Amino acid sequence: MGVRDNFVYSKKDLMVGGVAAAIVVVMLGLGFGLTTGASLPATEQAESKEPPNDAYEAALQILEQYPVIDGHNDFPLTIREIFNNDLEGWNFDSDLSQHPKFQDYPMKQTDLQKMKKGRVGGQFWSAYMSCNTQYKDATPLYLEQIDVIRRLADKYSQQMVFVTSATGIEKAFAEKKIASLVGVESGHAISSSLGVLRMFYEAGARYMTLTHSCNTPWADSSESEGGNEPVLNNGLSGFGEMIVKEMNRLGMMVDISHVSSNTMRDALKVTRSPLIFSHSSARNVTNVSRNVPDDVLEKVRLNGGIVMVNFYDCFVIEDCNAKNATVQDVVDHINHIREVAGVDHIGIGADFNGVTKTAEGLEDTSKYPNLFAALLEDKKVYWSQQDLAKLASGNLIRVFKQVEQVRDALKMEKPYQQLIPIGDLGRNTYCMSDAGLERAP
Repeated sequence: MGVRDNFVYSKKDLMVGGVAAAIVVVMLGLGFGLTTGASLPATEQAESKEPPNDAYEAALQILEQYPVIDGHNDFPLTIREIFNNDLEGWNFDSDLSQHPKFQDYPMKQTDLQKMKKGRVGGQFWSAYMSCNTQYKDATPLYLEQIDVIRRLADKYSQQMVFVTSATGIEKAFAEKKIASLVGVESGHAISSSLGVLRMFYEAGARYMTLTHSCNTPWADSSESEGGNEPVLNNGLSGFGEMIVKEMNRLGMMVDISHVSSNTMRDALKVTRSPLIFSHSSARNVTNVSRNVPDDVLEKVRLNGGIVMVNFYDCFVIEDCNAKNATVQDVVDHINHIREVAGVDHIGIGADFNGVTKTAEGLEDTSKYPNLFAALLEDKKVYWSQQDLAKLASGNLIRVFKQVEQVRDALKMEKPYQQLIPIGDLGRNTYCMSDAGLERAP
């Protein structure tokens, strides 16, 4: 979810002792920031109606062998807004822009036909509900969104498969299906509960974005940098650090898109695993708080994480109300992240169906080859086939595997069992029962 709430559609301590030493050894052994993208099986070639040119045809050939994994797509919320989470009476394997209920809907960006044309081999589907649900019914609503993601993959099982691991993605590639994963967008989903976090993992969630456009009681949102939200913790609270470490223990990727710069920095300090930005771009290129500052990009390189670049106009160019972004503008963000963080730390998180306006030439999920063709034609930075394979999916698979390896190294660590201190909730206890309030202040 990029900025849906602003549009018409609402949409400290590291471990000590022997286990800590083991984690250090594991992380050094993994070579964070140094490993190359994985070699991935080919996908089935689909007929393209794009205008033929050498770069475009070369991009198609690369993506046949190394399909795209996109870090963030909000189509599950579209299902809720248009179809009330009912999967009957419409066909995901059709051109949904022609469906009557999409005629007045501003985001006709995703369906299986478009994804096949775009050479998508993996998709993190966003389980998201608005910040208006925080302190209310966020948790059951998010669970409904995970349910609809799983049902969608099951209904279209000839083309999609629900997966929860890096090897599951690779197996889906080999079977020429779209690996479908859950990303929980915003920590308000878990109602400040470590127990709920664990249950989301059991339900299949493999990353959680720490905030959306609102603070959680334990993490500051990017909106706090612009004054739209107060600065509560100047980053992560102690409980927020515990959430990051529990996600490491579970093997759930920590997503720091949408958070403030100080939350980014705090998360990078406390994590035992590589972190991800599921849909963010470079702040040095476009100075908005949703993008990643250069000092954080440098820390991402050291951490071994990944920044998955967003296609939304207002994260890609400064004056998005006066002009349209182009593919080259997105290329500029990718090249800058490559320059600062390195080619092993870039991916794609377009934010389709979460924003109404994306760069020209990247209007929907069929258009990823245009981006790869532009990179091949780029005059400033040379992109080899291996580099493009990393960008497409290799880097994300590498990060996912390293998160799983740290999880395995932490298998003897006990779950974090603390409840959030009542004082951290401030005045936001009006929807809590007495049972929820019975704890030490």
